[in-house]
Amino acid sequence: MRVKTHKSPERLEQVRIDDVAAEGKCLVRTSEGVVFVEGREGGPVVAPGDVVDIRITNRKKQYREGVAEKVHDYSAVRTEPFCRHFGTCGGCKWQHIRYEEQLRFKRQQVIDHLTRIGKVALPEIQPILPADPTRYYRNKLEFTCAEGRWLTQAEVQSGQVFDQRTVGFHVPKRFDKVLPITHCHLQPDPSNAIRLSFTDYALAQNLSMYNLKTHTGYLRTLIIRTASTGQVMVTLQVAQDHPETLHSLLTYLKTQFPEITSLNYIINTKKNDTYQDQEVITFAGAPYIEERMEDLVFQVGPKSFYQTNSQQAYQLYRIAREMAGLTGRERVYDLYTGTGTIALFVARQAKDVVGIEYVETAVADAQVNAQVNGITNTTFLAGDMKNLLTEQLFGRYGRPDVVITDPPRAGMDEAVTQQLLKAAPERIVYVSCNTATQARDLNLLDEKYEVLAVQPVDMFPHTHHVENVVLLQRK
Repeated sequence: MRVKTHKSPERLEQVRIDDVAAEGKCLVRTSEGVVFVEGREGGPVVAPGDVVDIRITNRKKQYREGVAEKVHDYSAVRTEPFCRHFGTCGGCKWQHIRYEEQLRFKRQQVIDHLTRIGKVALPEIQPILPADPTRYYRNKLEFTCAEGRWLTQAEVQSGQVFDQRTVGFHVPKRFDKVLPITHCHLQPDPSNAIRLSFTDYALAQNLSMYNLKTHTGYLRTLIIRTASTGQVMVTLQVAQDHPETLHSLLTYLKTQFPEITSLNYIINTKKNDTYQDQEVITFAGAPYIEERMEDLVFQVGPKSFYQTNSQQAYQLYRIAREMAGLTGRERVYDLYTGTGTIALFVARQAKDVVGIEYVETAVADAQVNAQVNGITNTTFLAGDMKNLLTEQLFGRYGRPDVVITDPPRAGMDEAVTQQLLKAAPERIVYVSCNTATQARDLNLLDEKYEVLAVQPVDMFPHTHHVENVVLLQRK
């Protein structure tokens, strides 16, 4: 009889964490190559400068992955995390790093990507624009109602029996497990109070919550939006049509929280929580809330996209407008316009603006917001960017003098980049939430354009994410 022997896990002892890498992981450089290090529940969360013991969990051709098991010496860049859920919740993963150090790491990430991937000549990259405030800055959060409560190690060891129903965030890498949140530092009042009161009511009334494995249960998601104007929107998504139950629950929320100005619900019988294709019904109040930016008013509905950090969105758009250098004579094309926020923000400084967006409902929102603000020099078009941005389009609306592009994380399709080279606008302002794909696109545009300015913006404190605005001038 042959007995299998299990090889002991590989360990690295007392190694120094060198830097941060993609997706917020930390890295160690060794003679055998790079090791990417993540934290784990019940174990230490590492920061650059820490001296740690690492257990290797995965070996690839180009790198290894591991988790920290012990910290021997703590880095000077550390600070005390402010959230009790730190280390288990998937959000705010950098809150154990001092904010000024977060900004330094993010700026360096921009430099690394534009240099290593972009391979284009760069001006001096400006200091990153910090966020203010750094907590309670989000205007939208989506909470999952689930029959699949995550138990921390301490709860498991306590031997207590816990109700499996909860309302909170998914734990990392687990689609079926949700962590109950006692207090979230991401969204201002009354977000926490609404969520906790909603949860108490649901448990007291013995309402079932959605089981993400068996696709049974009633309550699905609770979406809360808090506008800079003070208006509050709550949208509840349920899996079945139970009018009396739903009416009682929504009436409770309306009574408990008179500050809710838009109360909506969605009956979604699909097996996933996406609701762009579902009907939204307004139970009380207006079907939208309002955001303000300078003298502009934006109506934001339950399906509308709006930058989730309202204060920093204004700074981001202000920088893009300044880089565009508009004098009132330019025709501007706003690519990936979404609900038209950038297009409308620059319209009064331009001759006219053409906004292009894939999502038809977003284009409808943009058209409404143009009417609300009395802006008549904008045109919004819905369709696939690479199919719309053609010579026929230029023949109908004119060639762009300035292009502002704010693509999704995947960056611009190569066909779009090639069409921009053919259109040859005088200036391109490239707003990006992913500097790796931005750098790739800059490399393709280098044929005709030079980079004149780079301005990183911190939209999401305590995370690794960074926005970046680049000005390109035709050579």
